[in-house]
Amino acid sequence: MKRPARALAAAVAALTLLALAGCSSKYSEPFKDAPRSGKDNGSPADLIRMPDGFSNAATKCDHGNRLYIAYHGDSPYAAIAVVPQDPTCT
Repeated sequence: MKRPARALAAAVAALTLLALAGCSSKYSEPFKDAPRSGKDNGSPADLIRMPDGFSNAATKCDHGNRLYIAYHGDSPYAAIAVVPQDPTCT
């Protein structure tokens, strides 16, 4: 009888640990990626807001390249596309 109780307790502990580890947000751990040299807050990004259920997007020029970032609310993922040497970026 002790063996199933221990197995059940271990399973509950593992599920609790997984649930707590999965409750993170992309905003709670900022900049845990590659080192960065600075921020570009001087020019705003152009936002493209889509209806509910569709991903939103932002676009911005960076050193002559145009960046497109598609994101969906607070989800921890985004799609990134770069247009090299975009003539609209000066």
